[in-house]
Amino acid sequence: MGAEAADTGEIRGALLRLRRTTGLPVAFGGLVEAGRPRMRITELTGTRTPALSALAVTSGNGLGGKAVALGRPCAVADYSASRQISHEYDAPVAAEGLRSVLAVPVVVRRRVRGVLYGALRTADPLGDRTLHAAVAAARDVEQALVARDEARSLLDAARAAPGGDAAAGVVRERMREAHAALRALAPRIADPALRAELLQACGLLVPEAVPDAVRLAPREVDVLACVASGATNAVTAERLGLRPETVKSYLRSAMRKLGVRTRGEAVVAARRAGVLP
Repeated sequence: MGAEAADTGEIRGALLRLRRTTGLPVAFGGLVEAGRPRMRITELTGTRTPALSALAVTSGNGLGGKAVALGRPCAVADYSASRQISHEYDAPVAAEGLRSVLAVPVVVRRRVRGVLYGALRTADPLGDRTLHAAVAAARDVEQALVARDEARSLLDAARAAPGGDAAAGVVRERMREAHAALRALAPRIADPALRAELLQACGLLVPEAVPDAVRLAPREVDVLACVASGATNAVTAERLGLRPETVKSYLRSAMRKLGVRTRGEAVVAARRAGVLP
């Protein structure tokens, strides 16, 4: 799955969740095009016509363009009659029969990466509950994009690490840090296919497993990867979104399977088994 397709998948999932949590009949959205001041609507759910499909929305124009330009949520109670927005897109909006519309930008590191829309076919104001749900959906997408950006950066850094005996130790440490970070990021990805792809990429940093080696559960590997990077139980819990007691439980289980007594011995044994880089 390409980077843009994966990002689009996050938009799609957020729109489905938005409709499910709010009861909105229509939701749509898309990504801001790279290097261009506009976003394109590619994901639609609940629509009756193709009027909005592939529509390019320029920054500053219409409701979504206003959200892109301002970097904040915008809403209108009656799209075609609103004086708060420009009206370049009245025709496709009217063709779909939309009246009350909100648009929430997806902002990553101060850059708008996409927009989520929700709409009614009646001119009823969208309440705070609906707006808060739309903002929460956009935040979910933001977190997923941040996680993916960090994962790509870590993989690029690991692949570009300098060779040679003198740098071997530094390379190994960078690989271990990348591995731990990727394992910590993976659970935050809602899309199962994307999460599997990220874990597969994480596996590129791990040597080939030793035959008949001890098999550890995924969460046990996550915990050991954090421990190997020097993280305490408390820090490991924060990175993985677990309770400290749960981290201790996974660590004890991994140590038991590996036949060791200490955290350090567990890391060494896991590396020998080809579980950690």
